[in-house]
Amino acid sequence: MKMLTDWSDSHTESFQNEIMTFGHNLENTGLFSDEALISLLERHPSEHLDVCSMSDTPDPKYPNQFLTGDFRGVPGEVLLSAAKAGRIWINVRKAMNIHPEYRKVLDQMYGGLARETGQKAHNANGGILISSPISQTPYHFDKTETILWHVRGEKRLYVYPLTQEFIADKDYEAIITNDLVDDLPYDKSYDASAKIVDLQPGQAITWPLNSPHRVDNSSFCVSVTTEYSTRESGIKNANMIANAALRRKLGRSPSYLSDGPLKRLAKTGLGVALRKFGFVTKSDTPDMVTFKIDPAVKGFIARTEPFIRNF
Repeated sequence: MKMLTDWSDSHTESFQNEIMTFGHNLENTGLFSDEALISLLERHPSEHLDVCSMSDTPDPKYPNQFLTGDFRGVPGEVLLSAAKAGRIWINVRKAMNIHPEYRKVLDQMYGGLARETGQKAHNANGGILISSPISQTPYHFDKTETILWHVRGEKRLYVYPLTQEFIADKDYEAIITNDLVDDLPYDKSYDASAKIVDLQPGQAITWPLNSPHRVDNSSFCVSVTTEYSTRESGIKNANMIANAALRRKLGRSPSYLSDGPLKRLAKTGLGVALRKFGFVTKSDTPDMVTFKIDPAVKGFIARTEPFIRNF
């Protein structure tokens, strides 16, 4: 089955360089119906499944922070009902890689892109997002190239300029070295500079590498989010690791944008070495579970005594 439905030469020119949308055929695979999603939820490994809600007391700089839920023993049908009715956001991580029928579709998606653009994706991963009508994804950026393939429902994306005002180097460096949570500090005034896209089923959207963005649902939604590495993303991430070391250890004020090709080449080697020798550590912030899914409770969210996630 052909996955790209309306690709043109202008799409090829804009790909990875501009905010752009294109058509896809994922809904017709039959893998994103209620029945298919229920089956997927019941057989997906628990360590690759996140069931989350949004904080009731948001931080103004970090609104819509996700809370981790306990879904153990909950049937897939109940999880899907919770996402449709309440404040629930489900991330079926690596679903497009783990399950053969979804992997086949992922290969068709990226095979189509490779044929149209001449670019082969490296380390392509795909997760399935199942989210409630009032779900909101916090202001953040992705460390690799990202495409959001929307399948069901309606959602609004805000994509922000790739400038220091909206994603400062020091914040990028802190996130890439795990010294800061994945979300960026946000201010409502940023929205005046955002490109707003109302995404419909059958549309996919992509944007330039690392562009900050956030998402508001306006109905129950199902989407596929895919990430893949490129030479550019690898170089930039290595440079940001090197710049983090220069900023923290030597008191420098490095700038990725200001560096020329030779300096970036040198910093790529430094960043790779720093990663290898432990400068980038695993985040030691525990993932605390604060609620469980309970169909007997309105909204399906039952608060629990916090505990560190162990499933």
